[in-house]
Amino acid sequence: MSLVTVEDISVGYGADTVLAHVSLAIEPGEIVTIVGPNGSGKTTLLRSLIGAVRPASGRIIRKPNLRIGYVPQKLHIDPTLPITVERFLRLPGGIRRGASTRALSRAGVPDLSGRQMSGLSGGQMQRVLLARALISDPELLLLDEATQGLDQPGSAAFYRQIEEVRKDTGCAVLMISHELHVVMSASDRVICLNGHVCCEGTPDIVSAAPEYRALFGSGTGGALALYRHDHDHAHDETCDHDHDHPQRTKSEAAE
Repeated sequence: MSLVTVEDISVGYGADTVLAHVSLAIEPGEIVTIVGPNGSGKTTLLRSLIGAVRPASGRIIRKPNLRIGYVPQKLHIDPTLPITVERFLRLPGGIRRGASTRALSRAGVPDLSGRQMSGLSGGQMQRVLLARALISDPELLLLDEATQGLDQPGSAAFYRQIEEVRKDTGCAVLMISHELHVVMSASDRVICLNGHVCCEGTPDIVSAAPEYRALFGSGTGGALALYRHDHDHAHDETCDHDHDHPQRTKSEAAE
């Protein structure tokens, strides 16, 4: 069965509708990327999936006892707080040292255990947050623009690590990002969101879709070719051709 099925959900904040009639499903083992302009509802969708936001209509069906790992955009640590990576990973308690060591290895930073959290670089911090998300052996890993602030090589390395995590654990991955040239190439399937699902399919299909090009142009085509890799499986294109739906701005939808 699908790990998560979203059936015709709409979500709003006050009088503003952020997501309208969104439907999708996440299958075991696949890497799915959600792309869209600012204010398109990407973070709201992720927050709905983890239960932090309740849809106004529609429903979200999760596999029973689904284990979810979540990697946020960033985490602010008080620089005066003396806490090591090992201690951070074992909060709030009950986490064995072996589990944290294994998670750091899967995140590609096995030697950070004794480092102070306040002394980590941006890239190291995101790897530690990834390790924290992996401790529970998630079936579904959610990443909310987890490489924000990293340079392009750092972002590319992070997403290559995500592919290794998927290969090693078999978990599904759902991530959102503005880094189209890197993220789309690391995906089995891409969902283009702008308050509703504009189009969906493999990276090649979505990058050629009129709905996608209307939002992002065609400038990512060369980059997609540069970073493309073979996908484990293909998905058919499904595009919504309702062009009457207005685009939302930052002021209309809080990401």
